Amino acid sequence: MVYGLCVLCAVLALAVLLLVWKIVLLRRSAQALRRGVQERLETDTNTLLSIPSRDRAMCRLASDLNGQLRLLRRERQRHQQGDQALKEAVAGVSHDLRTPLTAICGYLDLLEREEKSAAAERYLAQVRNRTDRLQELMEEFFQYTVTLSSEGGLVLEELSLNRAVEEALAAWYAVLTERDISPRVRLPDAPVIRRLDAAALGRILNNILSNAVKYSGGDLAVTLDEDGALTFSNSAPGMTPVLVQRLFDRYFTVETGRRAGGLGLCISRELAEKMGGEIAASCQEEVLTVCLRFPPP
Repeated sequence: MVYGLCVLCAVLALAVLLLVWKIVLLRRSAQALRRGVQERLETDTNTLLSIPSRDRAMCRLASDLNGQLRLLRRERQRHQQGDQALKEAVAGVSHDLRTPLTAICGYLDLLEREEKSAAAERYLAQVRNRTDRLQELMEEFFQYTVTLSSEGGLVLEELSLNRAVEEALAAWYAVLTERDISPRVRLPDAPVIRRLDAAALGRILNNILSNAVKYSGGDLAVTLDEDGALTFSNSAPGMTPVLVQRLFDRYFTVETGRRAGGLGLCISRELAEKMGGEIAASCQEEVLTVCLRFPPP
């Protein structure tokens, strides 16, 4: 009797141990599947999911997940190829249009020197305006595709944000003066050094200042903190917190910025992120603030 109970207890204990071990293997398999799916969603790889368990249900689950991951990888590759083809097509079209546009602008320059009637002057001014607008759009499209292209590598070097801001403001001096905008600038005495691409940083600052000029109600404040936070603030009549959340969307423009192609700030965000920085905008009581920040090296 006692012997039988001991055997029964031993069998039950063995069964419990086997059950516990099976549960442990199932938990490990579930964790392995979770980590594996996450890794494969973040990276492009052909490796299949594997699990430590030989449980049929878990093996079927792993097999099904591998099948779905293969489909997802094919769709991702198809999307990337199509997206790259579109970028190259846009870049090619914008590049090809530069030659005839340059010729048109040249002939417009010659026509402007000729004697014309008042009506012809008005018509020619409209043609010039539309041609300049087309050139701006082609340049924005071209720069956008170059920015997103993997071939558009950046050359990082130590740059002074103080000096970059001063040079950008100097380049916009004539436009700011024409708009009766006297920027209030506050820069730290010590240079704020960051490893950045000079051309990319210049384009970012140029786009931000262009945006500020378009939306400004007549003022502009530029502040650079010692921690590398660069802010541009200006009154922006009609700007709302809802609109400001879309300023970095492709092709989005607000009513006062209809001349913009809607790519300037989008390009700035892409370039800032490529260099490890971030850019954001906020609006409070019709005051637009754009903040650009690059972490220290």
